[in-house]
Amino acid sequence: MSDLKITNLFKRYGAVEILKDVNLDIKSGEFIVFVGPSGCGKSTLLRCISGLETISGGTLQIDGRVVNDVAPSKRGIAMVFQSYALYPHMNVYDNMAYSLKLQRLPREEIKKKVEAAAEKLQLTKYLERLPKALSGGQRQRVAIGRAIVRDPKVFLFDEPLSNLDAALRVQMRIEIGQLKEQLPNTTMIYVTHDQVEAMTMADRIVVLKDGIVQQVGTPMELYENPQSLFVAQFIGSPKMNMFTGADAQKFQATTVGVRPEHLEIKPADGAWSGKVIYSENLGSDSYIYVDIGAGEPVIVRQEGKSSYHTGDQLSFGPKGRNFHRFDDAGKPLAH
Repeated sequence: MSDLKITNLFKRYGAVEILKDVNLDIKSGEFIVFVGPSGCGKSTLLRCISGLETISGGTLQIDGRVVNDVAPSKRGIAMVFQSYALYPHMNVYDNMAYSLKLQRLPREEIKKKVEAAAEKLQLTKYLERLPKALSGGQRQRVAIGRAIVRDPKVFLFDEPLSNLDAALRVQMRIEIGQLKEQLPNTTMIYVTHDQVEAMTMADRIVVLKDGIVQQVGTPMELYENPQSLFVAQFIGSPKMNMFTGADAQKFQATTVGVRPEHLEIKPADGAWSGKVIYSENLGSDSYIYVDIGAGEPVIVRQEGKSSYHTGDQLSFGPKGRNFHRFDDAGKPLAH
């Protein structure tokens, strides 16, 4: 078991509060993703869990044991960094075996653990290679393998895919997902700024802003029922369209949010109208950018290829009741 409970956690640097009264219950075997804008505290929270940062207030428990003052090496946690942090002079086998050698485990036990981890990560044929002879994705797998051999209770990933190109990120997302299935009792906590990683990998997402937890829920709960204007704007790619002023007042709200796929083009009398300024045809669907004279253009998603061109006048509105209303404080209003 690897339950993790965070209660009233604060982190301060002098008079500056980085994390403010964080409360989280993470169940054994969950894949939790921390997301938020730069500087929101997500990496600091991860480092507090690992023990690399001390906690200024509150408690952190792993399996019911308070670990505030427990050394990182004694917490049963393994961390995978963005930078891989491999030893360049050691081959893959020795990189993965290094922490086990420090524990003075028998040579045969080390060999068994390294070979089992290498097989899980398709690294068996690379065990004799140096890191410089590997691709970025292979190096990241070695870093993950180095963590696996320690048989941790909790895996911590700090933006592990951000150094990879788009194709490799997709491949590594799949591999980390497969790894999660192979280690069903291991808790995984993952920090990313990538919307797709968060939405596709998480059992639950924790959204942070200015060191405060804004909302915790499954990807679809956050996507379909954001509990604040901030979460509505942050979750989703392309982001939710926001209408204010007179464009929102017709819905009796301060702000109205509609996702691009929930807007439909109408012959006339739509809730809003404007001029097409750009159109992106992606094959399976299209994004039409419309200027309604309110700052940022509105994005309308259509299935298939768009027949609209720059300069076309469009009228559009939400499909049925697929829109979100928010009050002055950015809190959701009932339909």
